[in-house]
Amino acid sequence: MKVDNSTDDDMCHSVVSPPSSAGIVAVNGGVTEEVYYVPPFNFAMVDNGIFRSGFPDDTNLPFLQTLGLRSVIYLCPEPYPKSITEFFEANGIRLFQYAIEMCKEPFVNIPPDMIREAMKVTLDTRNHPVLIHCKGGKHRTGCLVGCLRKLQRWCLSSIFDEYQRFAGVKARISDQRFIEMFDISCLKNTSLQFSCSKKR
Repeated sequence: MKVDNSTDDDMCHSVVSPPSSAGIVAVNGGVTEEVYYVPPFNFAMVDNGIFRSGFPDDTNLPFLQTLGLRSVIYLCPEPYPKSITEFFEANGIRLFQYAIEMCKEPFVNIPPDMIREAMKVTLDTRNHPVLIHCKGGKHRTGCLVGCLRKLQRWCLSSIFDEYQRFAGVKARISDQRFIEMFDISCLKNTSLQFSCSKKR
C-alpha cells in the first residue's frame, strides 16, 4: 500500500531543493511505520507522464513508487544496484537502457541514434509514466529533453535556458550544439501527446 501526501507545491519546489514529505503506512498487523518521500536529485516533471532526474538511490524508491512508473529510460552504461533492479521488477517497471558514455568537452560524442531511439520510447504513451535519467540528470538527460522540446516547437533560447537550469555551472556548449543540430524530421509524424501540443 502506498500513501502520497505530497502536494503540487511540493513537486514544483523539488526541482531546486527537494523537500521530503512523510506518510504513515500500516505494517505487521497495525504497527505503523513512517515513510519519507525524497525525490531524486534534479527531479522535475517534463510533461504529462514524463519525468526527469539524476540517478535514484534507495532513499528515493518510496517517492518513485508514488509516481506509478511504467518505464525508466536510463542513459548510462553502468548497471543498476541490485536493490534498484529488484524495485523495478517488484513494481512492473520496464527498463530501457541506452549506454551513452559520459564524455567531457572537447571530446563529447552523444550518439544521435541512441537519443532518437530513446525519444521514440519517451513519446510512446504506453510507456507512461516514464522517468528519464542519467547520473546527474544534467548532460545526457538534458540533451534528450532538449530534443523533445524541439519536437514541441520550443524556441532554442527557451530550450537552452531549461538545459542550463539543470546543468548549472557544468553547462556544456557542445550539448547545446548537439540539441541545435539534432534532426527531428524522422519523428515529426509521431503522435504527440504533450500537454501543450495542438492539432494543426
